[in-house]
Amino acid sequence: MSMPQQRTDVTETAVSEEDRLRADFYNFLGLLLAGPPDQMILDQTAGLEGDDSDLGQAITALARVAKVTKPAAAEREFNALFIGLGRGELLPYASYYLTGFLNEKPLAQLRNDMAARGITRAPNVYEPEDNIASLMEMMAGMIVGRFGEPATLDKQKTFWNKHIGPWAGHFYSDLEAAKNSVLYASVGTAGRAFMEIEREGFRMTAD
Repeated sequence: MSMPQQRTDVTETAVSEEDRLRADFYNFLGLLLAGPPDQMILDQTAGLEGDDSDLGQAITALARVAKVTKPAAAEREFNALFIGLGRGELLPYASYYLTGFLNEKPLAQLRNDMAARGITRAPNVYEPEDNIASLMEMMAGMIVGRFGEPATLDKQKTFWNKHIGPWAGHFYSDLEAAKNSVLYASVGTAGRAFMEIEREGFRMTAD
């Protein structure tokens, strides 16, 4: 899946610890959704510890599954979910979830907003930018300032409400329930819980 290209002339500054943790989790979801995890990523995931919150319990469950998952099994699962013969079980694109078709208006709107923020697609990637992995990576980059100055909470909210909020929760729920999901069922649970936290957090900020 495509990843947005980062600017290298910007240092990450003036970001709170809470926002760094948010960005880390967006990056983590993006990493798992961009391609099948290798042994190192599975080991790192297996080492995560959650608390008693919904997200914490989801992280604990994900760590437990990652501990017994082999890279070859993760790759088979990823391919069945997202690639398949012709197409995978799920189509993780904003355009598809919002319109029923690929490469529709939501992608054009995203590309306009990417251009306005100095976010460009990596040159060796040809997949539409509105896939879930890229959007998780973009959100992380905006929070910590990889595409310029760190985005204000209002700017984060605007981007999230437009490009992520309307569909990501549905996608993660579908990922939880997909027949080919084992490791990725736990990714779906964690992603859905995190989207709910983000939705509530943005809802509480003033417009």
